[in-house]
Amino acid sequence: MTSIIQAQAKSLGMCQNADCSLRRSDLDIVDDNKILRALLISVRTPEVTDLQADESLAELERLVTTLGFKVVARDSQRRPSTGASTVLGEGKLKELAVLTGRVDDDEKKSDEAAPRPRSRTEASAESKRQADVVVFDCDLTPSQMRNLEKSFGVEVMDRTGVIIEIFSRHAKTRAARLQVEIARLNYMAPRVRETSGGTGERQAGRGAGESQLELDRRRIRDRVTELKAELEGVQREADNRRHSRAEQGLVALVGYTNAGKSSTMRALTGSDVLVENKLFATLDTTVRALHPETRPRILVSDTVGFIKKLPHDLVASFKSTLDEALNASLLLYVVDAADPTFRAQLEVTRGVLAEVGATQAPSIIVLNKADQLDEPTKRRLAMEFPRSIIMTTRKPEDVARLREEIVAFFEQDMVDEELLIPYDIKGIIGEIRSTMRVVKEDFENEGVRLKLRAPQEDLVRLRKKFKL
Repeated sequence: MTSIIQAQAKSLGMCQNADCSLRRSDLDIVDDNKILRALLISVRTPEVTDLQADESLAELERLVTTLGFKVVARDSQRRPSTGASTVLGEGKLKELAVLTGRVDDDEKKSDEAAPRPRSRTEASAESKRQADVVVFDCDLTPSQMRNLEKSFGVEVMDRTGVIIEIFSRHAKTRAARLQVEIARLNYMAPRVRETSGGTGERQAGRGAGESQLELDRRRIRDRVTELKAELEGVQREADNRRHSRAEQGLVALVGYTNAGKSSTMRALTGSDVLVENKLFATLDTTVRALHPETRPRILVSDTVGFIKKLPHDLVASFKSTLDEALNASLLLYVVDAADPTFRAQLEVTRGVLAEVGATQAPSIIVLNKADQLDEPTKRRLAMEFPRSIIMTTRKPEDVARLREEIVAFFEQDMVDEELLIPYDIKGIIGEIRSTMRVVKEDFENEGVRLKLRAPQEDLVRLRKKFKL
């Protein structure tokens, strides 16, 4: 099996063997055209309850399924911390090694006495192997990962590695790809020792003698610097676009991954955005106008979903994406109300937004997927969240009600005013229709009498510009 980190290292040209021509895009998590079988491990420390650990492990299963793995077993062990060299106890390691078909060193030595293309022990272990990859529901240090791979004899991943790999596959826009690549390289840097294939020896002809490890890490640092510079340029372009629409109302959809943000976006705007029942199906920011369009226009922005234990590098990398939430006039917290853990998910969303300083804007909680709830549950939620909107995007009347709430929010500070527009003033009617809401329109002898609803400052500007 090709190691995921090994393949990533090859993408930077960090191996010297002939196999290093593998590009990042060539990576497929398959073994002999078969879906990899995954063993999931939960390490239960004293500060984590059994319920929290079970929920986190269930979420990890959804993550690895999104990555393309087939979960064949789950296990856990109580430990005082995750700081041990192999994280797990010796007995648990031996127990789990049976599932990965690890060949004992003593058995290998006995077979090596009579060389053959493939030892009977190795063939037997391969046939008994139930798991091709072991995934831990916690972060692992490079040395822990190395020790565990020696114990299991198969690829070992941690939760952060899984999330970064999913992000790498789902990023589509230039900004998202740059953001994910920076996070991926920062994750890779301390793990290069295990994947570079180098011996640590000094390389001839490289200054005073630069080891392969040092060369690999320097390449990563240089590449991260290049990507950050490129990302700054992309962010400036995004800032210019945000500035150009600064006078328009902006609603940002925020929430946990797979809560239904993209479905809500499609229902509110009529746009053809990706809707998929997978974690992190959407990583790229999409901005569309509320449909049917209002005057002034109201824009709706779909943002990247959040998750527990979201790697800090990813939060930092996606800060520019989350700037849409930072600049929004209204935040819609989209929640999967059918998920029994949605309250904890809501707190995760609030925590990540607080990390980037995007918690000041007014907000509305949208309890989504109400078609999966019974009536007593809906009544309880209505009492618990009295200012929320309980809805499903499958019902047009629910979507219309949410749209009315959004429009009402933006109109609450507007004023109604009548203006008589003489027929000889050119261009004013078009500007009014594009920037203000026309409530009533009458044609009189002197001109057109309009009853307008708009912010007071826009009406003052209009009067001054056309000397009304």
